[in-house]
Amino acid sequence: MAEEAKWYVVHTYSGYENAVADTIMKAAENRKMTDLILEVNIPMETVTETQDSITKTVERKVYPGYVLVKMILTDESWHLVRNVRGATGFVGTGNKAIPLTDAEVAALGVEKRDVRVDFAVGSRIRVCDGPLEGFFGAVEDIDMDKRIARVVVSMFGRETPVELEFDQIEPDNG
Repeated sequence: MAEEAKWYVVHTYSGYENAVADTIMKAAENRKMTDLILEVNIPMETVTETQDSITKTVERKVYPGYVLVKMILTDESWHLVRNVRGATGFVGTGNKAIPLTDAEVAALGVEKRDVRVDFAVGSRIRVCDGPLEGFFGAVEDIDMDKRIARVVVSMFGRETPVELEFDQIEPDNG
């Protein structure tokens, strides 16, 4: 296919998100359209609730009433999703579905992108962006999920640990 798959937002009746997501994927498999409808996602968050002095961790929908679908938009794929019981339509103008931008997809965290870093724990780095720009330090810890590194920077003769995003630091090759 020449066209690339994009993420679209489908509005559903509240409480029908899981049923709509399952039905879309089953219908795509039954109609042999898995090359057009690639993935269905319901953004979830883990929250801690306290009720009557009992604390429990629960999964909650970030956007109740919405399902995200990664698909190549054609008339057939549009009709398949649009005619699923519980789905009220695509988010967009009129009958035109509008895809999410790359920035919106990244903010929602529905797609994990591979991250390559040029440094490891113990590496000497230079801060290339932010308020500590121009400082040097050593990587103490790397968190690939959050895309941050804990770096010990020497400021005013003191070792200070700071958390910096991957794009704020670069290896010190000097």
